[in-house]
Amino acid sequence: MRISPVIPTVASLLLAALWGLSVFAGWGLEAFCTDGETSVACAQRLDTVSTVSGLFAVLAACLTVGAWLLPLRFWALMGGAVAAWLVAAGVLFFGGLLAQ
Repeated sequence: MRISPVIPTVASLLLAALWGLSVFAGWGLEAFCTDGETSVACAQRLDTVSTVSGLFAVLAACLTVGAWLLPLRFWALMGGAVAAWLVAAGVLFFGGLLAQ
């Protein structure tokens, strides 16, 4: 049974959208920094967490593109891309919990 390459690609794109909305659309700030006075300090800490998470996101994006440019290594690169997106989202989530 073969799995279509579209399935991991869509998974990678959905994880990228989740990460992007959390960082750039304010979902992360809304989730972790909504308690008034300390929200400015929380937002600064969340910016630091977003930067660290962004390193994994850049890696994931490069691996996703590389998977389509190097079809012989597609599954290895796409597996790494999905894993890197999960790590990026995990760093953002756990870092957000710590930033509160």
